[in-house]
Amino acid sequence: MGVYNVHERELPVSGAEAGLLIDGLSGGTDPLWPRHDWPAMLLDGPLAPGAAGGHGPVRYTVADYVPGRWVRFRFTAPRGFHGFHEYTVHPLGPDRALLRHTLAMHARGGARLSWPLAFRPLHDAVLEDSLDRAERACTGTVARPARWSRYVRLLRRLIG
Repeated sequence: MGVYNVHERELPVSGAEAGLLIDGLSGGTDPLWPRHDWPAMLLDGPLAPGAAGGHGPVRYTVADYVPGRWVRFRFTAPRGFHGFHEYTVHPLGPDRALLRHTLAMHARGGARLSWPLAFRPLHDAVLEDSLDRAERACTGTVARPARWSRYVRLLRRLIG
C-alpha cells in the first residue's frame, strides 16, 4: 500500500527563520516537536546524517540534512514501514515561508492495517500539533489551533 501524506503551514517569517525550527529538532529546546503532548523525538546524537532515534514506537535514522532547509528521516520501525518522513522549508518571499512535513512510504504486512487504523490518525494529529508549535514560535499565537478527533483521543487512551 502506497502512502503519501503532507502537512504544511505558511509562516510569516523568512525561510532562514523557519529553517531554525528544523535545526532545533530533537534538541533540548526543540521549538517544533510537540513533546509535551506526544512521545519526544529523541536522537542518539546531534541532528546529522546517521543519527538514530525516533518517537514512541516509530524509529528512524537521519538520512539527509541540509541545515535550515531540510531533514529526511528513513524509517527503521515499526515493521512494515518502508520509506521516509521529512520537514522542508520553502521560502515564499522575504517574510513568508512554507514549512512542510511529508511522509512517503509503502506499508507492508501488518502495517497495511496499523497505518490506516492507528498510525495515520495519530500521525495527522501530532503533525498538526507540530505545525501549531511552529506557528506559535514564529508569531506568539496560533490562529486556528488543531483539535484532536474523538478517535484520536480514544487511541491515546488505549495506548496509555
